[in-house]
Amino acid sequence: MRQLTGLDAQFLAMETPSQYGHVGGLAILDPSTTPSGKLDLADIQHLIAERLPLVPPFRWKLVEVPFGLDYPYWIDDPDFDLDFHVRELAIPQPFTQDKLTEQAARIFGRPLDRSRPLWEMYLIHGLPDGAVALLTKIHHAVVDGMSGNEILGAILDLSADGRPAPDAVNGIAGGRPTDLELLGRAALGLPRYPLRVLKALPSTLPNLEDAGALSTLPGVGLVTRVAGEVQRVFGGEAPQLGREKLTPPHTTFNGRVSPHRRIVIGQLSLEQVREVKNLHGCTVNDVIVSIVAGTVRRWLLHHGELPETPLVAQIPVSVRTEEQMGTYGNRILLMGAPLYTDIGDPVERLLKTHDALMDMKARHKALPAELLTDANQFIPPAVFSRAARATFTVASSKRGRPLWNLVISNVPGPPVPLYCAGARLKANYPISVITDGMGLNITVLSYCGSLDFGLVGDREQMPDLASLMVGLEAELQALLPAPAAQPAKSAAKAGKAKARRASAATG
Repeated sequence: MRQLTGLDAQFLAMETPSQYGHVGGLAILDPSTTPSGKLDLADIQHLIAERLPLVPPFRWKLVEVPFGLDYPYWIDDPDFDLDFHVRELAIPQPFTQDKLTEQAARIFGRPLDRSRPLWEMYLIHGLPDGAVALLTKIHHAVVDGMSGNEILGAILDLSADGRPAPDAVNGIAGGRPTDLELLGRAALGLPRYPLRVLKALPSTLPNLEDAGALSTLPGVGLVTRVAGEVQRVFGGEAPQLGREKLTPPHTTFNGRVSPHRRIVIGQLSLEQVREVKNLHGCTVNDVIVSIVAGTVRRWLLHHGELPETPLVAQIPVSVRTEEQMGTYGNRILLMGAPLYTDIGDPVERLLKTHDALMDMKARHKALPAELLTDANQFIPPAVFSRAARATFTVASSKRGRPLWNLVISNVPGPPVPLYCAGARLKANYPISVITDGMGLNITVLSYCGSLDFGLVGDREQMPDLASLMVGLEAELQALLPAPAAQPAKSAAKAGKAKARRASAATG
């Protein structure tokens, strides 16, 4: 058996009738590169069956400990049924992209069956020019962004010819444990819980503000400062980096979410984003976060609710080491960064974003490597689910405050063409999670010269979610060089910002 970590279990515990914990993607495939010129359900099922040895989580089935006394376990499903997991459907004609994303939203609005491995795949016919779509959903308890990319790497190929079938590998040893065995394991672990908490205290208390849900507890700022001072006095640690106080304001998309989703997909040119990056001396991620800020600003202005202070974005940061590659599960820290929706000028917003993300990276490097594990030791497994749901409930209430306003996730992908069962991958739009208190998620995956955006919003909170994709394009164009005097003005601003950062670094 393989036990879930506390972070893995959070994505199970968060689920309610109105919020789910699965993620996935909508891949657009061109079957003209296959030998038959077609891509059928049998082709996808054959591919998955062949690659199962490379993707162990596709056979993992969840086993929960009675009464929730400990975190659940994964076992190999003895009754694994590929026909259940890989299905097909067709879009009614005439085709529109709205019909495709509406179908994706309906499928994503249904919970995964916990009596089976937590993933599904749908081959969708009826796209223009003979193209097909492949919609995948897999539980976040199984993968994060980086391990999700590992699964894609196991399924996709560098050429239409594919590759030799892998050798079979052993799965998780042992059959399904009895409830008595699971209770026995939980009982053996209970005496170790206080010891784990004591061991976690030194690394967690000085960094509570970066410890996810624990950051919302009353008095966290004071505890963090006191613990940091004590650690420096007795442990001789270097002074902790200063950080901007981030207080997320309430917006429409920070209330309780409904069971219904709206999904929007679209592409931006990676070449244009790199042009902006080079012009202003920043990073691709800086540009993405900045144009998201400008786009959300447009939406808030249109709805008459632009706050005077910046929003706060949740930005997942991978902490997966080379040794942890191929282990699946979640190895991420959920960091917070200001989203400068209060700044109207696109260039000024970009430069401020660059500085803020530099600070976030510095904080990330200064955090102890064990914080991800230690922060989850403070809530006993027996009350874990209730605590997780209570956190989302408080965050979405008007009396509480959001943990963050929205999610922005940028996952690097391959720069070369990939193939699925011989069909060329044209685009791969990520689809992620929204929760109570955080009803907007913007995830982007780079692939073969494009940035593929997947926007997920609550259907009732943001019925006009499609306007954000239009806004992203407009915000990117606003940062590109103009034919007249604008480039000189932008270059001057970028030069001043570089000089200011260089002075700060040497001062």
